[in-house]
Amino acid sequence: MHKYSKGWFVQQLRSKGIKYHPQLRCHLGLLKESELRNLYYQYVEHEQQDSQ
Repeated sequence: MHKYSKGWFVQQLRSKGIKYHPQLRCHLGLLKESELRNLYYQYVEHEQQDSQ
């Protein structure tokens, strides 16, 4: 799996416990890569910056 591909974003979000879109309540596999990227930076990267 290529880093920063759609599958990679889904895998990273699921590893953090996010299995559905927080507002739309649909599976992550149904979303576009750009939407997954935004969720990743909002929830995963933001948490990593807060912890440092």
